[in-house]
Order: sequence, then C-alpha cells, then structure tokens
Amino acid sequence: MASTATIQPRCSLQYSTSSRRPKPCRARVAAAAAATVSAAAMATTAAERACAPAASVARTTTATVESMWRQVQGSHDWDGLLQPLHPVVRDEVARYGELVGACYKVLDADPSSPRHMCCKHGKETVLEEAGVAGAGYEVTRYIYATPDVSGPASTSGRRSSSWVGYVAVSTDEMSRRLGRRDVLVSLRGTVTKAEWAANLMSALEPAHLDTRRAHPDVKVESGFLNLYTSSAPGAAGMGSCRDQLLREVCRLVKAYPGEDMSVTLAGHSMGSALATLLGYDLAELGVNRDAAGRSVPVTVFSYGGPRVGNAAFKERCDELGVKALRVANVRDPVTMLPGALINEGTTGFLASWGSDADRYTHVGVELALDFLTLRDPGSVHDIGAYVSSIKAEACGKAASNAGVLAKAMEFVEGQRAAVFAWKEAAVQMGGMVQSLGLI
Repeated sequence: MASTATIQPRCSLQYSTSSRRPKPCRARVAAAAAATVSAAAMATTAAERACAPAASVARTTTATVESMWRQVQGSHDWDGLLQPLHPVVRDEVARYGELVGACYKVLDADPSSPRHMCCKHGKETVLEEAGVAGAGYEVTRYIYATPDVSGPASTSGRRSSSWVGYVAVSTDEMSRRLGRRDVLVSLRGTVTKAEWAANLMSALEPAHLDTRRAHPDVKVESGFLNLYTSSAPGAAGMGSCRDQLLREVCRLVKAYPGEDMSVTLAGHSMGSALATLLGYDLAELGVNRDAAGRSVPVTVFSYGGPRVGNAAFKERCDELGVKALRVANVRDPVTMLPGALINEGTTGFLASWGSDADRYTHVGVELALDFLTLRDPGSVHDIGAYVSSIKAEACGKAASNAGVLAKAMEFVEGQRAAVFAWKEAAVQMGGMVQSLGLI
C-alpha cells in the first residue's frame, strides 16, 4: 500500500449530518502546520491567517487543543469547525491519521517470515519504529482479529489470527497538552485474504452485542461483525477482537481516577468499521465510564471508511452519544460501500426497494476531501494520501481528468437507472475495489 501520493487536493471542506454526500466547496482553507501536537496546538502560521476568513482569525490565533478538546472530539458534532476547517481540528485529524498509518508500517507482511501478519516490533518501541516517536502515547496492548470465514489456515489447521492494531494511552506530558488523558485505539484496513472474504459478506444482520437489551432493528454488516466477534478455537487468553478491545479500553478508562478522559477510536477502511462497532459497543454496554462513574466521550475518526450498518444502527449511535467524523475522499469507492446502489441517499425508483431496516446508512459527520493522482489510482484510498490531503499547504481545483476510478464511479451512477442491471454493477464495483487492493 502506498504511504504517500502526489495529490491534487480541494482543501476547503464541508460537513454534513444528512444522508447525502456533501460536495467540497472551492473556498480556500488554512495551510498545514507541523504534524506534532506541540506545534499544531500552539501557533497559527502566517499562511493560515492569510487563508482564513477575517472573522475566524481571532479564534484560530489563540485556540489550542487543550482549550477546545471536547469540540475536537465532537461534543457539538463539529458545528462551525469544518467549513472552513479549523486549524486545531485539522491538525488533530492529521495526527490521528498518522497514528493509524503506523499500523501498516510495522506489519510483517512477508509470507516467509515466522512473524507473518504480526507486528514486527515490541510495544515499547513500535511507535518509534513506525516513524511517530514523538506521538506521546504508550502502547499497552496489541489487537488481533480472526475471521471465521474460509481463508488461509495455520499449519495446525486452525484459523490464523492477524495483528490489526493497538491500544495506547497518552503520556503525562501529552495529556497536559491535550487537556485530558486520551485512550487511543488504532486499527488498520484489509490485508489478508480471510479479511477480504469477510468484507464481502455484505448482508445485514442484527448486532446483538448487548444481550441485556434487545435491539433487533439495529443491524450491521455480517462480515464486519464476524471480524469483530470471532475468535480462534484454542487461542487461550486472546479471545475475539471484541474481547481484547473491551478488556483493555475498560481497564485504561478506570486507571486514571480524577482525570478528564477521552476514548478515541481511529481506523482506516476495514479498521474504521471495527472502530465504529467498538464505539457503539462501548456505549451500548455503558462501560465508557471512569472510576468515578463519569461518562467518557467516545469518538471515532474514520479514514476512507465504508458503511457499517442500517439506519437504526446510525440512530442508536446518535442516541448513545457516539461521535464519528468520517474523513472521506469523494473519489474513494470504498466510502460508497456496502450499499453502493441503495443507501441513505438513494432517490427515485430505487428508493422504493426495501425498507430502512435493510438500507445501509453512514454514521456521523462527513469531512469531504477531493484528491486524485492519475499515476496511482489506488491512492484515492491510501491512508498516507488522506493525511497528506488534510495537511496540504495549497488549495487547488480537483483533477479535470477524473481517470480510471472516476470512470468506474460514473459507470455505477449510470447503473442506478438500470434497475435490472444492479447486480452486475455491484459485482463490477466490488471487483474493481478488490483489484486495487482497497478496503
């Protein structure tokens, strides 16, 4: 997977809590500041002041992440912070994106390696080895997923587990900069064939994560639920991806009595789906409470994430106070899946097909980007390109030649009108996404 890309960004962004994908506007936005929180939080550059509207200069010159961390975490659904994009929000979104990108850099993808599909480094040095040594977090646990689908097995015949990310907590120094203790979950996207097989299980099924409360109308994609809840037989002490995450996040939330805290769930592609499921799970179970019983805010930062569940799932996340900021390239086909043809934004004749219970719906607020490089079409989904676009110093027009992916998207849009050809459209879109190594 490419970590960097030559992009042509349209940097001023829109947000929306509605069901339709917003279109990026052409207004200019602030230039990028340094990636570290210390630089990002303490100053606004001259370029930012030149690009920002006059009315917003005052708020950007003095704001720090410490002073507005609750707003950055979505306490007011990022109202007024995304258009134009507030410098503090921009730098925090870029920072979390880099921490997700670290998952790819340290994954051992060599099939001949004895540590194949595991992290190449220990928890004490992994962030340094991934190039984010100054991140200000201590990794406390590695997370593994074991899809219960047909795929490569270990030599013992058992389903193989793969390292999908880590849980970390901010250091004392970083906590002072952030204004709170931050528990971070960072999750990568699809890599293995078994994960691919799970991703293609696109049927909706009841989540049933909280057995105490029946919410049969809350449905999620069966493949993502499989990845989240399945465990390897005989893997004593590990448990499912869900078990690992719940145990560690709950432990850390209660480990710092008296401190303000946040739980940040950051993921790319498949990882953003797992992060969204975890956010819902934590809030539904009511375990996002500290030692004093105070509710700890749960925020999902999704990069190139697919839809996860139906309208009832979205509504339940909203009711539970789970905040989600979906950073989505408008040219990224993964953000249109599942439900590429029939979803929350479908209108006309196709809108009459099925009910809301069977219609995929995005969760949260969208931060729309627009970037593309024709030399590397796969970069539309690359986490490095996402981060680069957020940090871009200049704003320009979107590529005039939409290229391979735009043509594919035009094909899918055209198929919306061809009611009897929807299966062919879905298959071709899925094939294109898989061939580019997305999700």
